[in-house]
Amino acid sequence: MPFYPALLDLSGRLVLLVGGGRVAARKLASLLEAGARVRLVTPALCQEARELAGLEGVELIERGFEPGDVEGAWLVISATDDEDLNRSVAVAAEAARVFVNVVDVPPMCSFIVPAVVRRGELTLAVSTGGASPAAARRLRQGLQAQFGPEWADYLAILRAARQKLTAQGRPAAENRPLFYQLVDSQLMERVRAGDAAGVDEVMRAVLGPGFTLKELGQSLGRDAAREREGA
Repeated sequence: MPFYPALLDLSGRLVLLVGGGRVAARKLASLLEAGARVRLVTPALCQEARELAGLEGVELIERGFEPGDVEGAWLVISATDDEDLNRSVAVAAEAARVFVNVVDVPPMCSFIVPAVVRRGELTLAVSTGGASPAAARRLRQGLQAQFGPEWADYLAILRAARQKLTAQGRPAAENRPLFYQLVDSQLMERVRAGDAAGVDEVMRAVLGPGFTLKELGQSLGRDAAREREGA
């Protein structure tokens, strides 16, 4: 059965996460990164999960799962190695008509989570439909190598330029060719090289004055710096 691909806005929305091990900790980290509020239900926590559970946005309930824990949740994730518990979580979620993911158990899932590469506003998601998580991870690693941290700066520049052009009130039909000229220009090569002067040169050539990095409030290398710091 093919899954319907979608990107969810979880900002401020409640997600029920069941489990307190390292897998649950990774899920908790990614949910918090997406701005979700997380109800974390587990009788025991690993150190990594314990540290995350203290962050804002986490409601920690230190006991076993109860069906009522699903109430109010937009999504449910069960990240335990207890098959009976996972099944109970899946049944409760289905009964409440809430989408549920049981980690690495596709038959119990009404949604699955792809392997993801993020570069600023660029999101690349890989799924094998649950057939082979290992293959999905290898594909993700290939994408990580192909799409480096420069993509974060590149898309931030394109967004800023687009917003400024749009704010000038010109017809969309006049702006559209400029957006394509930028994408087809040497902009990415200049960004990848960390060549701020070269970026300004490309921007002026395509868009005219008023679109340098400084004038757009942009700079180069921020995401790469975060990556080096392990953020």
